[in-house]
Amino acid sequence: MRYFPIFIYLILISCQSNPIPDVNITVSEELSKDLKDGRLLLLFHHNDKTEPRFAVSDDISSAQVIGMDFEDYQSGQSLSLDLNEFGYPIENYQNIPEGEYWVQAYIVKYETFNRSDGHTIKMPMDQWEGRQWNRTPGNIYSKPQKINWDGKTGLNLTIDQINPPVTEPEDTEFIKHIKFKSEMLSEFWGRDIYLGAHVLVPRDFDKNPDEYYPLMIFHGHFPSDFGGFRTTPPDEDLEEDYSARFNIYGYKKIEQQEAYDFYKKWISPDFQKFIVIEIQHANPFYDDSYAVNSQNIGPYGDAITYELIPHIEEQFRGIGEGWSRFVYGGSTGGWEALAVQVMYPNEYNGCFAACPDPIDFRAYTTVNIYEEENAYFLKGPFRTTERVGKRNYLGHVSAMLKDMNYKELALGGTKSRSGDQWDIWQAVYSPVGEDGYPKPIWDKYSGEIDQEVAKHWQENFDLRYIMERDWSKLGKDLEGKIHIYCGDMDNYYLNNAVYLTEDFLESTTDPYYGGEVLYGDRAEHCWNGDPDLPNYITRLRYNTMYLDKIGERLNKTAPSNFDKKYWVLKK
Repeated sequence: MRYFPIFIYLILISCQSNPIPDVNITVSEELSKDLKDGRLLLLFHHNDKTEPRFAVSDDISSAQVIGMDFEDYQSGQSLSLDLNEFGYPIENYQNIPEGEYWVQAYIVKYETFNRSDGHTIKMPMDQWEGRQWNRTPGNIYSKPQKINWDGKTGLNLTIDQINPPVTEPEDTEFIKHIKFKSEMLSEFWGRDIYLGAHVLVPRDFDKNPDEYYPLMIFHGHFPSDFGGFRTTPPDEDLEEDYSARFNIYGYKKIEQQEAYDFYKKWISPDFQKFIVIEIQHANPFYDDSYAVNSQNIGPYGDAITYELIPHIEEQFRGIGEGWSRFVYGGSTGGWEALAVQVMYPNEYNGCFAACPDPIDFRAYTTVNIYEEENAYFLKGPFRTTERVGKRNYLGHVSAMLKDMNYKELALGGTKSRSGDQWDIWQAVYSPVGEDGYPKPIWDKYSGEIDQEVAKHWQENFDLRYIMERDWSKLGKDLEGKIHIYCGDMDNYYLNNAVYLTEDFLESTTDPYYGGEVLYGDRAEHCWNGDPDLPNYITRLRYNTMYLDKIGERLNKTAPSNFDKKYWVLKK
């Protein structure tokens, strides 16, 4: 007779006596009618100061989330969440400590897209909120419920809340808003796709119909309205709020004062006249398209450059030529500024890229995707250590790269549907997989890197590599146009890719690149080029801080009939 060792016997007995708790989700009849496909999230939070859906983050205080996809839901059914699905920050539900929590069920709705490339995929669609899963109009959820969690007792939650539609801003004297149907994007996605823009027009715009202006394109995350412009002084009754990011009090008043100061400059008689736009890149993957053509996202680069921008220039009297367009932005917007300058070198006359997302994939934050096998772990002959993901200016690490990706794995699964940072990079840069979703650069769970995908990234989106590969063709069109700024203690190690890119740019000849690369001493994300003022001020001044350098470009490149003092072209 064969006998089990006693410890195996005890494990088997333990498993039999601790069945998985049932988690039953009831959807109210009214909200269940248009529900078909989506992702069900179960969220735990340790306090009631913030709803669980707003508390999932890279920080150590993150709420707990467990996620599960579902398809073909039938109205009136209840949903059962399998607690064995992947969780973050705690992977296995059995390891969630016993105690008091506020729990919430949340459903991210998926829509079906029949794309022109022949693939049918299911994705959450932006509802003009910037693809923010926890507040997307139409997504549904339960009210937070206080429980005592013991890992054994089941949960019954009722989803009876729905996120309301976005209230879109109204036009003012200086700020106009447009929605523009892109034929290119609509064809790709198999449905109407719109781009939007908030447009800041110069003083006396309506009084001078014969004036035409340069165009400044401020790239960045999905803006609800034009930011940093205010026609009235700061509110007198503002509370003395605290900004944890900048460790100062009264930041709301600082923001309002800066916005009001910009307005006063904007209307002053000697201030240059130009148009500023902030673009809304609505898409299913993120709050921004990255403004380039992508197999998974679609032809956003062409749509913005050849459809949207000419439409804006025609409607708001832009000059409409490459020498009169400039691009700038920080972080995502910094990458976009450099990318569109490189991809469309004659359509823009200068880029100002602050704290750009990785522009050299040998330093894809802390990973060299071409030479390393694993994104999450550094492996030696006798030990393995995790790769860091986020730090402060002192170098103190607050998140590991694996955990940042595990958050997305719990929120969105394996098909780049989290709406977060690593998934959008993957969606933009990767080829389409056989299932129609982005082909992963690395296994989302193990971190093992796919070198075939890495090669695709290099040839199509590694901006340093592309410039170096094609300098003999691009160099003359990029000369004097590239300006890059980054803190040397960027929280996400983005300065590493800037160092490598600078090495190439400084080596260029015939022509020499003729721009600038500057670093902020001990500056975190997102330093944008001013060594004398703190980041919490300069981040509010994007629309004015590069004007001297833009003026130098215009003096060199604008035609003789361009008024170089007021930046006006008479027609």
